[in-house]
Amino acid sequence: MSTTTGKAAQPAKVTAGPGASRSPAAGPGNHEGRRGRKKTSMGVQNAAGWLFSTPFLVIFTVFMAFPILATLLMSFTDFGLRNVTRPLDANFIGFENYVNLFGDERFLKSLFNTAYFVVIGVPLTIALGLVVAVLLNNGIDKARTFFRVGFYAPVVTTIVAVAVVWRFVLDPSDGLIAGVLSEVGLTSPDFLGSETLAMPSMIAMAVWRNVGTVMVLFIAGLQAIPTEVREAARLDGAGAWQEFRGITVPLLRPTLLYATVITTIGYLNVFEEPFVMTQGGPSDSTLTVSLNMYREGFNFFHMGYASAMAYVLFVVIMGITVLQLRLLKDNTK
Repeated sequence: MSTTTGKAAQPAKVTAGPGASRSPAAGPGNHEGRRGRKKTSMGVQNAAGWLFSTPFLVIFTVFMAFPILATLLMSFTDFGLRNVTRPLDANFIGFENYVNLFGDERFLKSLFNTAYFVVIGVPLTIALGLVVAVLLNNGIDKARTFFRVGFYAPVVTTIVAVAVVWRFVLDPSDGLIAGVLSEVGLTSPDFLGSETLAMPSMIAMAVWRNVGTVMVLFIAGLQAIPTEVREAARLDGAGAWQEFRGITVPLLRPTLLYATVITTIGYLNVFEEPFVMTQGGPSDSTLTVSLNMYREGFNFFHMGYASAMAYVLFVVIMGITVLQLRLLKDNTK
């Protein structure tokens, strides 16, 4: 008669004999099979990725990569109107186009005008975009969506429509500003016909048109700031200005510098505003590098010279962008 010891009965261990078959999952051949199937699956996925990417790669190569390379090669030649039908007849002249650029008074004037446009326009756009974003994010509760759409509408409006509006506003005889000034007995200046006022007028138009883009970026950055940080600052007795200076601006620094980078790049390439409004006048006071490049290439058919101009602008943009990105990296550690 057997007695129980109070311990749970343990299942007997079964030891596989020499002739016992192994589990299929444990076999080395099965592991190799799984690895083979995994490689096959990854190969199919890679092939599918390349297949779906092919249309973009073809379009990018034909319409972007090849023209960029061709422009670089063209900048070292005297390619002009005579070479349009016979491009191989262009003569290689080395760095002559680049040397001539910095002796060209018109190019230097356009470079100065572009720098003026950037130095004045970028800070105004960033500052106004930040103010509008803060007001729409905190200060305006009613019709917030209406104001956001209103500020962003110029961004998606065509330059022709914008030019019509601004020509009406700035017209010295029948314009909106002229009408307001006439009510108080003043005469409106010729904004677009004055060498002194033409470029500030272009800057005002560009700021009005682009502030919506900066506003959207700042609103996204403001909404990413944790509310707990603001509440802690208020509990410590921080006022609205102290909160803005000590919390909002530091936490918005990545957004601030990103907005500065893309706005600077856009303003260095400014073309539409002077092309539509003034054609670079009066007396080249609104002639920018991009507009000068267009004139040399498509009005005078100095394609090699215009290509060199494009690459000088490219180097300037790259240098400024790298500098700004270094500031972004250093200040957000």
